[in-house]
Amino acid sequence: MIIAILGAGAYGTALGEILIKNGHNIRYYDPKFGRDDFIDVINGVKMIMYVAPSGAAPEILPKLPSDIPLVIASKGFLTEQPFSRFSNYMVFSGAGYADDIKAGRVANITVTDRCLLELFKSSCLKLDFTTDRRGVLMCGALKNVYAIMAGMRELERGTKEWLEYLDEAGQEIKSLLLANGCNPDTFDLGCGRADLELTCGLPSRNYRYGLEIHNNLTKNPNDAVEGIIVLRKIKNGEILVPQGLKTLSDLLNKELLCH
Repeated sequence: MIIAILGAGAYGTALGEILIKNGHNIRYYDPKFGRDDFIDVINGVKMIMYVAPSGAAPEILPKLPSDIPLVIASKGFLTEQPFSRFSNYMVFSGAGYADDIKAGRVANITVTDRCLLELFKSSCLKLDFTTDRRGVLMCGALKNVYAIMAGMRELERGTKEWLEYLDEAGQEIKSLLLANGCNPDTFDLGCGRADLELTCGLPSRNYRYGLEIHNNLTKNPNDAVEGIIVLRKIKNGEILVPQGLKTLSDLLNKELLCH
């Protein structure tokens, strides 16, 4: 199968290597570097995989044909609205850094279409399945938000305080999933708890940014930090937020993060 991967960074190429090993023909396009011509890359492909930053979606998605299967492997989307015109879109999301995948260390990934279970069959991927597409998207976006707070609290991976925080954050994420029509049990998959654990510690960029805030090393919101973008979307009402979510409320009330 000819597959286009939009986003030729470390993660996109790591996934591409798995697909190549499984016998597929991969074409790359990277909006950041303009690698190869966009039209040539997507012409004649049977599937498109979006691995570019979510912030590039408004520019890229309208250029894609709506009848070719689209796989979303980028995090930062809280709703399905950006993909509403596509007749068939799937989500690929979970716990795994590009370097880990390339080194053969197992990444725990959730997929929303059974065809991806076969497509990405690999010893370095532990795949689970759900049809809850929006739930998987929300987990991938929200874990970055809670990773910022983990850094602000200077929580150390593996400690009692860190584990208690994961439970606290997990309950809030489940409440958010339920309030927005998703299955709260989706959090128990690779896209949820496992990805939250991975992100609430170094080398996560969101966790590191939280540490910078804790140590008074920054006084400006960093738009390159995914959790900042998601916090703004939440504050602007992109999802429903139930009462009683203390950690999320604390984050939303910090002017540094949301203005």
